[in-house]
Order: sequence, then structure tokens, then C-alpha cells
Amino acid sequence: MNRKYKVQLICTGLVAIALTTWGFKDDLFQISKNLDVFASLYKEVNINYVDDINSAKMIKTGVDAMLDGLDPYTEFVPESEIEDYKLHYISTQYGGIGASIFSRENKVFVSDVFEGFPAQKNDIRAGDQIVKINDIDLTAKNSDEVSQLLKGPKGGAIKLLIKRGSAQPVEKSLVREEIKQPNVSYYGMVDGNMGYIKLDKFLERSAEEVTNALVAVKKSNPSGIILDLRSNGGGILQEAVKIVNLFVPKDIKVVSQVGKIKEKNFIYNTTSAPMEPALPLVVLVNSRSASASEIVAGSLQDLDRAVVIGQRSFGKGLVQQSFNLPYNSLVKVTVAKYYTASGRCVQELDYAHRKKDGSVVKVADSLIHEYKTKNGRSVYDGSGVYPDVLVNRDKFANITRALISKLLIFDYATRYKETHAKIADARSFSLTDAEYEDFVRYLADKDYNYTTASEKLLNNLKAEATKDKLFTEVQAEYDILRAKLLNSKKNDLRQHKQEIKQLLENEIVARYYHQKGRYETHFKYDKEIAQAVKTMQDKALVASILNGEGSYKVIGKPQPAQLAKKPADDEEEDVE
Repeated sequence: MNRKYKVQLICTGLVAIALTTWGFKDDLFQISKNLDVFASLYKEVNINYVDDINSAKMIKTGVDAMLDGLDPYTEFVPESEIEDYKLHYISTQYGGIGASIFSRENKVFVSDVFEGFPAQKNDIRAGDQIVKINDIDLTAKNSDEVSQLLKGPKGGAIKLLIKRGSAQPVEKSLVREEIKQPNVSYYGMVDGNMGYIKLDKFLERSAEEVTNALVAVKKSNPSGIILDLRSNGGGILQEAVKIVNLFVPKDIKVVSQVGKIKEKNFIYNTTSAPMEPALPLVVLVNSRSASASEIVAGSLQDLDRAVVIGQRSFGKGLVQQSFNLPYNSLVKVTVAKYYTASGRCVQELDYAHRKKDGSVVKVADSLIHEYKTKNGRSVYDGSGVYPDVLVNRDKFANITRALISKLLIFDYATRYKETHAKIADARSFSLTDAEYEDFVRYLADKDYNYTTASEKLLNNLKAEATKDKLFTEVQAEYDILRAKLLNSKKNDLRQHKQEIKQLLENEIVARYYHQKGRYETHFKYDKEIAQAVKTMQDKALVASILNGEGSYKVIGKPQPAQLAKKPADDEEEDVE
């Protein structure tokens, strides 16, 4: 290499380094500048503001507002919230008594009791009021404050003052135990000789729990397996891959994650031989099945290994990672998007391209792409996982919602338990017509006012007619129509008896058989499970779906109605 060429090469390199350094310094300057502005602003406000300021709260508010401009899953977790964060996203273990609670009219009540834990062992029941904890009066305390009082180190003593109905309060002494809420909340057999596994979350050891459940149900020689991921908000990505591996051969691509930092890009393949590679498999999903649930459902669909049944899933294709910060705090940051086996990303909302007002829009129709499953079926990105077999979601009637929100179904179940020492087993228990009439009588003096859709329209008509000074002309017809609506409304308890009865049975059974009972009494009403059983019993139908024959060739091709905004759901857990 001649001297002139060497000099040119060195000069080119120096220029490149200079440009890079200049850009880097400029970026550092902007960061330093903005941090200096933030610190100075905080200092001046803290010193000069007319009232005292809660410094920690103020900084937390500022950090939350900053991260809110990114996505809902990038969040700051201060030291005070670390334990709750671990419980929500990593592990389900804590020290407690094994009961859930709720607040009502400045009082705290037990909403559910978990079988085998201190609360149940000490005859604490759903519907009981907790008056005091360790002599601390709970009046006006919210559920979070009471929850913190109930939790504590395993083996620690705790004293509760419990009031049941109109009886005098009773003091109960308990010892906290390690409360572990399983990822798999139920497994067993359902009608049609099908194995059923309900997976609620993808936290630590979830794949191990699904494996154990699968081993248990296989002992009954099932004709198929139903993996229920409905309302499962997700969790740890690697657990999802392991669960897919239970049904898919070794060395198969399940999911990949891709971000701007190449070191964080991974492809996850199955690593071992499957436990059940051939048994018919159905995955149940709904609009609250998110992230890790969508990895399992989407990849099993892409690999043509399972029939997906239910409603379109939530549409969260983002991956988060936690980073430690000073003073035992941390930040959870979205670092990548994930892509299922076919290469599609299910992310529905485009947080990177918000409107001017800050609102989030869906992935544009023009940016939605078609992908192919292993057998050549068409699937699409940008809108969650669409089921192979759609089962429309039933919506509760207004009267049913009113009875739930007013806790009247809950209260009646508490009353029922007081007057019935035992009931039939959960699968066969059914509320008789006479007992339903007793419930109707129970409601006679209760407040459960609600407004029907027809009443809302009628009220709007009156408002508009009044505004236009026309109401007096139509008032006679209005009064007749309103009277008819009110008379019809009186029959709602009869008209919607079936769905109200289902909820009553579910709540009553829980008083005797806890969470397991809730599942078993609901099996006979569950449309998605019935469809799963019916589908797997028809081997020709399963083959048609997985081979993409006829209408099963294209799954969830985006249409304007399908891309309409879904009803808001509770925020789901994140893929880690």
C-alpha cells in the first residue's frame, strides 16, 4: 500500500471518527441540557411553590408523564412498589392468609377464599366483614391499604376481627403462610372425554405447571386437549416457548424478537421432543388474551398444530425488559417486537405514530400484510390472533349488570350459604325454579335501578323534542311508550333468567367448592368449551381447518368491521 493511499485512508477514518464523536457529543449535550433544565425547574418549584410539595410524588408524576408518551408498558417502578411488581410480573408467591377482599361503603369484605390456606382453615368465608387487623380499625381504609396489612412474612401471626351478618364480631388468630397462586388454576376432564387446562398467566414455572397438568389429564386417555388462554394477559416469553414445545417437535421456530439493539434480537426454537405431538389440540382465546398468550395461540396456529377458537385476541406484540436503577428502583422498557412462527407481529396499536392530540391509532390498513401458515393458510399481522372458529361473545343484559354491580348476586350467595349446610357437587349443582323465585323475592326491596337502551333513546327523544319546543305535542305518545317500557322492564328478571341463574350458581358453588367449583359449575354453560369439544370430535373438520380447505383457507382477513375499536379491557401483563 503506497504512502499517499495510507494518508487518504487515515484522513477518511479521522473524519468519520470526528463526525461520529461530534454527533455523539451533540446528543450528550442535548441530554445534559435537558436534565439541567429539569433539575433547575424542580429546584425552583420546590423552593418557591406556595404549599409544601411531596418531592417523591412530584418526581414520580413527572417520570410517568414522560414515559406515557411512549407506550403503556414502559414504566418506572419505585422501591415502594417493587414487591407488587414482582408479584404481578414475575412470581405469584407472597405471605398472607389466602383471601381476596373488596371495599364497600367504607367497610372491607372478603370476596373469595382460596382452598387450603389460613383463611379457609379458620372458617373465614366470602361475605365476611373484616373489622380490624391486629387491632387496627379498617373503617375508610381502601383495599390496597388493607391488602398490605394482610400480607407479611411467612409464619407471622395476624389477628382479625370478623363480623358475619348480624352476629357479634369474632376474633380469629391466624398464621400467615406462603400463598402461591398457580399459573394453572384448573385442569381435568370435560364432556366428550377431552382434557382441559386453564392457564391464567405466564409467570415463573408456568410451563412446568402446564406439563404437570398435561401428564395428569393424559392418564384419563383424552380424545383431545383444550388449552384455555382466555383473559390470560401474558407474562414471560420463554415460558410461552416451552409450552408450545409440549405440542411441537424439536428445532422448530416458535417466535422471534426484533428491536433496534441487535444484541437483543433473538430467535426462539423448540429445544426438546414434544410430550404430545399428535393429540387434537384447541386453544381458546378472547379479547383479553394478550402477549405471551398470543405467542402460544399464534404460533400453534402458524404451525397448523392447533385449532384456535373464541374471539380475536388483544393484539400486543411488544416485549419488555427490566433495568435496575439507583435506590432499589427499576424501569421496565419496551425493547422489541415479537413475531410468531409465520413472521407476523400481532401488535394492533401504533404507539410510534400518534395523532397530533397524542391519541394512539391502529396499524394502518395499508401496512397490514398477509403471511402463510405451515400448510399455506393465510393469516394477517397488525390485529391480534384471529380464531379459526369464531364464537361470538355473549353480552350481559342491563339488569344482569346492575345485579352484579350492586353486589346482589354476591349477597344472595352469602345468604344461601347461611341457610344451606351443603349442596350437590359443583358439576351437577343447579338452582331450582323455586330457589330462583326466592331470589326474585329477595330483590323486592333492593335497589338495582338500571336504564335500558330503549329508555336511553326515549330520554334522548324527550330532550331533543323539549329543545325544539315540540314535546307537548308528543307527550301523550311519549307517556304511553314509557309506560310500556317500564312494564316490559318488570319482566327482565324472567326474560334474562338463564344468564342470571348461571351467575347465581357460580357464586353459590364458590361458597362450598371455591375456585375449582367455579370452573366445574360453569362447564355446562361454556359456549367456547362446547365448540372445542364439538370440533375435536369431528376429525374431518379438524383436518379441514388445519389444511385450509374451503372457508378455512383465509383466517381473519382484515375488514373494516374487524378493525373497529374493541371495547376497553383491563390492562394486561407484559411479555418479559
